[in-house]
Amino acid sequence: MKQDRVLIIDDDVELCRLLNERLQPEGFAIETLQDGQTGLKRAAAGQHDLVILDLMLPGMSGLDVLRNLRSRSSVPVLILTARGDDVDRILGLEIGADDYLPKPFNPRELVARIRAILRRVSRDAGNSSIVTVDNVRLEPSSLKVWVDETEVSVTSLEFILLEFFMRNAGQVMTREDLTERVLGRKAGPFDRVIDVHVSNLRKKLGRVSSEEHIKAVRGMGYLFVVRSGSK
Repeated sequence: MKQDRVLIIDDDVELCRLLNERLQPEGFAIETLQDGQTGLKRAAAGQHDLVILDLMLPGMSGLDVLRNLRSRSSVPVLILTARGDDVDRILGLEIGADDYLPKPFNPRELVARIRAILRRVSRDAGNSSIVTVDNVRLEPSSLKVWVDETEVSVTSLEFILLEFFMRNAGQVMTREDLTERVLGRKAGPFDRVIDVHVSNLRKKLGRVSSEEHIKAVRGMGYLFVVRSGSK
């Protein structure tokens, strides 16, 4: 049975040791590194299924690691943040992290987040049929998105979020439903992860087209707007 390979980039040596001891029995192959530059090189090599990235790193910050990594790799990234660092965690999601977990955290929650991300990644390859709604077209087999005839660069998580919206075009999707169906976990109190991903996606689509494709429905959630009825 294939082991999922997880790279942990965190300068806390003791935490890395504890995570290694906790995650290996769960079936993960773990590699730990303590500095950003070395971590970036390893993460970009394409040999891991998931990266766990601390934002507080010496020399090269976790945000800089993530920014550089996203320019060359779509490997899923779970960021670790100090509790209360809202600005950094939101910025991390905007740069391209899949999810975040504030320190200190329960190791069981970390395992659950890892499994949720890996389930989503494996699910991404499940449906290969092209989806078209009005002037937006996506191709699951290549993870490519076009608005009119202009390609829009999206992360793998943004792609699966857009695919879920388009396959349910015209229907209001609640934040809770989006979190469960796209992130693969339940939404926690004050959990705004899905909102940041939706915001990122709306901005990217908006750079190409003046039309509003994803509409916020106050007090309810979001919907993908259908104009022509094509789907």
